[in-house]
Amino acid sequence: MFYSVIIPVFNRPDEVDELLQSLTTQRYTHFEVIVVEDGSSVPCKDVVDKYKEKLDVHYYAKPNSGPGQTRNYGAERSHGDYLLILDSDCILPPGYLEAIEHELQTNPADAFGGPDRAHASFTDIQKAINYSMTSFFTTGGIRGGKKKMDKFYPRSFNMGVKRDVYMALGGFSKMRFGEDIDFSIRIFKGGYRCRLFPDAWVYHKRRTDLKKFFKQVHNSGIARINLYKKYPESLKLVHLLPAAFTFFVALFLLSAPICLYSLVPLLLYALLVCVDSAIQNRSLTIGIYSIAAAYIQLIGYGTGFWRAWWKRCVLGRDEFEAFKKNFYK
Repeated sequence: MFYSVIIPVFNRPDEVDELLQSLTTQRYTHFEVIVVEDGSSVPCKDVVDKYKEKLDVHYYAKPNSGPGQTRNYGAERSHGDYLLILDSDCILPPGYLEAIEHELQTNPADAFGGPDRAHASFTDIQKAINYSMTSFFTTGGIRGGKKKMDKFYPRSFNMGVKRDVYMALGGFSKMRFGEDIDFSIRIFKGGYRCRLFPDAWVYHKRRTDLKKFFKQVHNSGIARINLYKKYPESLKLVHLLPAAFTFFVALFLLSAPICLYSLVPLLLYALLVCVDSAIQNRSLTIGIYSIAAAYIQLIGYGTGFWRAWWKRCVLGRDEFEAFKKNFYK
């Protein structure tokens, strides 16, 4: 099988360097790499040029239009039987493509996705953020990671799709938030086979600080309402959990001046997260950071959900009008 690795990038040359370096170590080598610069002010062309002798790599630059349309731009210029969509902040283990090839030869699929892990080189904050995005005690525990799941919705940091399926679906939509989930929903609606490849995992840096992480998960909360407006059946009870968590955190904090015992549930949750993360990461420091990361992950998502619900479901604004400052020019 021949693969096209599609990498949209916006002002992240150092991360592209790490990703391309990891691609040079792949044991399965029948692939090309398409790097698309999405209107960056700090381009990565010089970085890409370093790998011309080591990889079948192609570089394109275009005006800023967001990750979804940038992936489509790269897909239109690719030649692979399957398109592998990666975020620029990923690093691949040497067996990544080998695992994908093995899965497809064993049990073919039209689309697929893989999980993520924290690399040893990540900072303690990045490891704490990774914990919050993959833990059983946050929404990470409900996002998928088991083959037995009824449906697995791949995310764009680590997604694969057969070329003719991608083209038949028209690629990614123009949604600003949640365009990868939108794409996954359309895969299932189209009757295509999509599943998790557990061994095709990547190291995913996500955000490098808690402020950027909050913005990321806040936008994910907004995306969930946007997806609900487009596909009402896509909203499940489990998607309401961060919003409910946010509501009760606010309620407990407001009750604290009257009854300090209202803080007990928040402290117990913080202790649970700290102990679990410290054991998993073998670091008390990461465990402590994970408390902040877990609360930010849930409250960031929850506030984005409530904000979008108010603007879109109560005030009746459309997607672009409700969040016009967040859209790409």
